[in-house]
Amino acid sequence: MMAKEFKIVHESEIEGTPAQVFDAATSGTSGWMWPMEIEAKLGGAGPFGSIVTVWEPPHRFSNRMDGEGGFFNQLEYDISELPDGKSWLRYVHSGVFFEDWDNQYDGAAKHTAFYQHTLGQYVKFFAGRQAAFADVQGPAASSSPEAFEAVKHALGIHDPGAGSHVSVAIAGLGTVDAVVDHLDENFVGLRTDDAMIRFFGRNAFGAVVGMTIHLFAPGADAEVAGAAWGAWLNGLYSA
Repeated sequence: MMAKEFKIVHESEIEGTPAQVFDAATSGTSGWMWPMEIEAKLGGAGPFGSIVTVWEPPHRFSNRMDGEGGFFNQLEYDISELPDGKSWLRYVHSGVFFEDWDNQYDGAAKHTAFYQHTLGQYVKFFAGRQAAFADVQGPAASSSPEAFEAVKHALGIHDPGAGSHVSVAIAGLGTVDAVVDHLDENFVGLRTDDAMIRFFGRNAFGAVVGMTIHLFAPGADAEVAGAAWGAWLNGLYSA
């Protein structure tokens, strides 16, 4: 297979200090992406066998993983201070895809934008807080082209933009009231006073619909929440 490099650059203003953004990227990942262990030093161990290649808190962080056949995967965070307690984040994800380059690049670029938006929400509303985390994957039936529309319909999302509210009954959890902080063709982000719930329309990229749950309340049980939301998600495709 022919290796072909890619580079995805995403820049955004974040309502938080550089220190808060740096901490989110290096020690608070359970709150906006998934839990990762990163050794806080140059040359330290990162996730998936990566190595910390830049460690300059609170402004620069990078880690890189190398493999066979020219493979590499590198993440870079460059954080600048703005007035009024805000920051500017330049995030660069570079690496190699070996096949289906266009589809993989499209999926990675769109996921990057959603993850970076979620990082901004985490810093603004939950900075410094660890999350109980659950990852939920839909059934095989959720890989169909129209599958993600079932999620939006079940959530009662009809507004074309973010900012609206939803109220959805989840068996075992009760009614979840949330603001829609992100909404586009492939992704939905919900935020409550003590949680963020993210939906991924990966059916557009050849996979199944998925979701992540980030719970910030003390004593929150991610296993219970994951099972309850998983039953809800599976139920959308059981007919």
